[in-house]
Amino acid sequence: MQKMRFLLLVFCLSGCSSFGQLEFITKLPHELKENSGIAYFDSELAWFIEDNGNNDNIYQVDFDGNIKKQFEVKNAKNHDWEDLTTDDNDNLYIGDFGNNDNDRKNLVIYKLPNPNIEGGDKIDAEQIEFRYPEQEDFPPNRAKMNFDAEAFFYYDQQLYIFTKNRSNPFNGEAFIYSVPSEKGEYEARLIGKIKTCTDWDTCQITSADISPNGKTIVLMGYGKLWVVSDFTFEDFSKATIEEIDFGVRTQLESVCFKNDSTLLLSDEETGNEGRNLYSFKF
Repeated sequence: MQKMRFLLLVFCLSGCSSFGQLEFITKLPHELKENSGIAYFDSELAWFIEDNGNNDNIYQVDFDGNIKKQFEVKNAKNHDWEDLTTDDNDNLYIGDFGNNDNDRKNLVIYKLPNPNIEGGDKIDAEQIEFRYPEQEDFPPNRAKMNFDAEAFFYYDQQLYIFTKNRSNPFNGEAFIYSVPSEKGEYEARLIGKIKTCTDWDTCQITSADISPNGKTIVLMGYGKLWVVSDFTFEDFSKATIEEIDFGVRTQLESVCFKNDSTLLLSDEETGNEGRNLYSFKF
């Protein structure tokens, strides 16, 4: 009996701690090796996309790791799809604003109808095109490379975009932009800045979401989470920011709220790690 207890303890110390504070749900299918965005509606199902170089598809996956539905997105091209979000009417938005070299002039967000109730294998998309008016050079010099983005969410008819700072020297500061959630061409409005931390490897923002009650924003990096509260959408400078270190350093790319106190997260496959779906409870 004591030997069995010892083996269970060893298993827990090696297996239970391998995901740090994250709770493992399932291994994602091979088709989502480079998953970059996650969205949740209800039930034990989530929607995923992949980033640049992959198909123009969205995938519904259950919590056992099986693809249940798949759509090709019409009127869309995966230049660099980086995040997903939903609105109050269950529309789904794809953020095609990945911009590693800060030289893109074709930034767009695709607006899709609720994929849970669509039939067939293709789904329509409307285009929300935008530009950053503060960007003058494509690309800017290394000290001003703050026009990549991998994170956004919907709130009250607006889409809020958090940039991924690629500047050198790196100061951990991200711009916050907003664009309307309706089809059209827009100049994104710079509404503020937010600072995570100053470590290049862990402090770049890779995904974001807002809680269903609208009181909490989460920003994710490679192994860290920033919980933002006491904010207003016109002034983030007085917000309270709490940093949580997950205790892992996989390529975490996607986060969304399942409910006001539970997150769903996923990471890309890198070597023998990643391509997993996790949960995290506050």
